[in-house]
Amino acid sequence: MSRPAAREPRRLTRWWRRRSLRTRLTVIAATAIAVSVFVAFQVASELLGWELQDTAENQLRADSRVLATTAERAGLARVQLPPYPGAGRLVRVILPDGSTRTPAGQPALPPVSEHAGRVAQGASADLMESNDSDDDGYLIYTLRAGDGAVQVAHVADDSPINQFGFGMLLIGLLCVVGGALVGRTVARTGLAPIDRLTAAAVRVAHTRELDADIPDEGGGEIRRLIQSINDMLAALRDSRRAQRLLAEDAAHELKTPLTSLRLNVELLIRLDQRGTLDSALPAESRTRLLNDLGAQVAELSTLVAELTDLARGDISDESTELLDLADVVVAAATRARSRMPDIEVALDVTSVWVSGRPAALERAVLNLIDNAGKWSPADQPVQVRLSAEGTSAVLEVDDAGPGIDAADVPRVFDRFYRADSARALPGSGLGLSIVQRVVDAHGGRATVARSARGGALLRVDLPAAAPPAPIDRLTTGDDTAVR
Repeated sequence: MSRPAAREPRRLTRWWRRRSLRTRLTVIAATAIAVSVFVAFQVASELLGWELQDTAENQLRADSRVLATTAERAGLARVQLPPYPGAGRLVRVILPDGSTRTPAGQPALPPVSEHAGRVAQGASADLMESNDSDDDGYLIYTLRAGDGAVQVAHVADDSPINQFGFGMLLIGLLCVVGGALVGRTVARTGLAPIDRLTAAAVRVAHTRELDADIPDEGGGEIRRLIQSINDMLAALRDSRRAQRLLAEDAAHELKTPLTSLRLNVELLIRLDQRGTLDSALPAESRTRLLNDLGAQVAELSTLVAELTDLARGDISDESTELLDLADVVVAAATRARSRMPDIEVALDVTSVWVSGRPAALERAVLNLIDNAGKWSPADQPVQVRLSAEGTSAVLEVDDAGPGIDAADVPRVFDRFYRADSARALPGSGLGLSIVQRVVDAHGGRATVARSARGGALLRVDLPAAAPPAPIDRLTTGDDTAVR
């Protein structure tokens, strides 16, 4: 039996949540006015009832004093009682023996109560009492007079209160209807900017056009909402523009290696179909062509991997943790040595703790070392230094190559940008842009300068963090180890 009763509030809640905001405001306004009118009616009815009763009691006291004075002069048994007027006041005399006298033709009053009898016996001076019966209710005042008492009664009349209540009911209904109309008008006027905002959002969703901002109107919360949506549209525009540029740049960068790869493969297919592969391509040329094909495939694989990483736009899928950046640098240097066995990577690192994403940071350090390895002479090592400077972890990677021209410095971290001198070298032009994105995501800064050896010096500053526990590390020339 209790389960259906518990479902009713949930059903009412679901029904209420499905209503529009305009309907809710209308219902709330009408309900508030109805409650206010009901409370006002209750208070006014009580005040009116008290006022009418107080007036009736005062009148009964005054009439009783007049009748008591007359009865004391003439005697209770002989006093002439005023004739019953047919409505209104009723009188009665209580004799010393407990019997009563009433005017001729007057309706019978309720029997004398025990308390009224005590007044007639002199035990009490006066008494105001009410008697409510199924037919009529009486307000009776008993006053001591001579050896008995006189009573003046008044038929309780609720008609003024009933008339007042009926009038208040009509006024309340009118107020509720008026409140509903006013609430609906206020809701329509107040929610008009929301309606226009909804229409604009629907238009953007249907047309996919993000260029038109929603007009800034209204005030307070509505203005902040419109500004927030405009900011969101601006962010979407920037994201779409960045995706378009990335797609255009990717298509441009993929075109050349794919064309070269296709031509080489088509050449091999035609020679093989003609049966002149061995005669047209000596073993040395065929080996060189196959090596070129392998290099082109490797370059395409690297480019696709970097495009995939860059197109993700963020690295939020990897959790942030407190880590020793020295471990990340050592891991990246190990990978770089396996990829470039002819290039020496010299490490000079100290333990510096940061809060970051280890895989993303290792990718960024690896890209820095790979970039330096392309330019560094075979007999000159790529130097990687990690140290703490104030509240920052500073990573420096420099090479002994030709360095970066001043005109190329502002665009070093741009996507697909490659200096003229680097066109013949392998690479996609995305490595340093990935470094920039990872550093920005960690609240750091990446810069480029000329190293003391004449090559390029790439520097990354990251916010340092307090280590979880004191750690003593032994720094060597090419590796670090925990004591």
